[in-house]
Amino acid sequence: MQDARDILIAQQSEQIKAQAAEIAFLKARIAELEEKFNTPKKTSKNSSKPPSTDQKGNKSDEGNKSNGPRLGSLGRKGGGRPLSEDPEETITAKAKICYYCHKPFEEGDQKLYSRYDKIDIPPIKPFITRVERYEGFCSCCQKVTVAPVPQGMEEGSPFSSNITAMAVYLRTLHAISYSRLKYLFGDLFGLVISEGALDGMFRRMKPRVDQSIVPILARLRQSRVIYSDETGVRVDGKGNWNWVFQNDEVELHVVRPSRSRNVPNEILAGHRPAIWIADLYSSQQGHADEMQICLAHQLRNCQHAIDAGDKIFAPLMKRLFFRAFIISRRRAKLTNEKRNILLDSLEKRLELIMVKVPENKNGLRLKKRYKKHGHSLFTFMKDPEITPDNNSSERALRPIATYRKVTNGFRSIWGADFYAGIRSLIGTAARQNIRPFETIKLTLAGNTLF
Repeated sequence: MQDARDILIAQQSEQIKAQAAEIAFLKARIAELEEKFNTPKKTSKNSSKPPSTDQKGNKSDEGNKSNGPRLGSLGRKGGGRPLSEDPEETITAKAKICYYCHKPFEEGDQKLYSRYDKIDIPPIKPFITRVERYEGFCSCCQKVTVAPVPQGMEEGSPFSSNITAMAVYLRTLHAISYSRLKYLFGDLFGLVISEGALDGMFRRMKPRVDQSIVPILARLRQSRVIYSDETGVRVDGKGNWNWVFQNDEVELHVVRPSRSRNVPNEILAGHRPAIWIADLYSSQQGHADEMQICLAHQLRNCQHAIDAGDKIFAPLMKRLFFRAFIISRRRAKLTNEKRNILLDSLEKRLELIMVKVPENKNGLRLKKRYKKHGHSLFTFMKDPEITPDNNSSERALRPIATYRKVTNGFRSIWGADFYAGIRSLIGTAARQNIRPFETIKLTLAGNTLF
């Protein structure tokens, strides 16, 4: 009887221990979930998430009311578009007789009442040139001579460079699929063109795009300042990354399966710029003598820490970053002495803030970050040519993000490379005030931007 009681007590003791361990685990899990539930959701205002991911709330009746009458209503008139400087045709409308009494008007009885433009696009249809090429047989040397043809009229694809440029423009800049392009050319221009013909156009153009990228890459490898960022893309159903490297002169896009530092190392090929502007992702660090951390990212991170409850460290850092942005707007007009004074003031304020001891874990995380990277926060004050943020790279990547959402990515590696090449040419040409369609035509003609 005693042995049975001891066995039962031992079993119950083991069960109590197991239940105690399970209770401790559940308490920890509950605390973790409560903390996660109380942590503010990341949005475009307190993180690097794009605005398109934000939850759009329902508008109230007050929010739907406009501040005044819209253009075209009974309110104020719109500004209108300026008149064309060289209209193709001018219609002069003069009344011959009075509308009321039918008296004929003399030449000096009328004055200009209004002047406006009416704009139209004439019907567009393919212009087909038939080429009849002859060959001649020489009775002297017994050889055959084939007659030369004008440039652009060679045998091969029946479609001109203008058609190719339009197809590339619509495909890359407006994310129009092959099937929709086929119907677009048919409906608007009466041009029958297959998806295979479109694919052939792009493949024939790719070597010229690659050739035009060479001087852009060479110029980048000589740059003193480089801005860089990356965004995700899908290639053949797999995750890849579209990297951008740019400055005031060039813009280079590459698509790679990796987000590691090997990509910048490959692009730079041993070149080490003076300043690198990027976010704090590890693969973006260590490529230049100095780095400027994107303060726009840090401003949003501070806001997230504030939303999460940090009232000691993040608010002070946010005010410091706002101060830095205000100074940056007039840094180009400041003398070197004045810039050094302002830089010293920013660094001293940073030192005073770093003394603070935040109690919130988000504030502690920020403090740890700036303790390690504080020397890269105000590099822009040493060089008036650079900005304190990396917004120019984000703007360069925005069309890629839109293209990704519309098309869901690329089906082949060559297609991704072709798109990245076109974006590189368009971005670089924009710095020379060359429009995208004109850039594509120049590339087809074999011209380079440098």
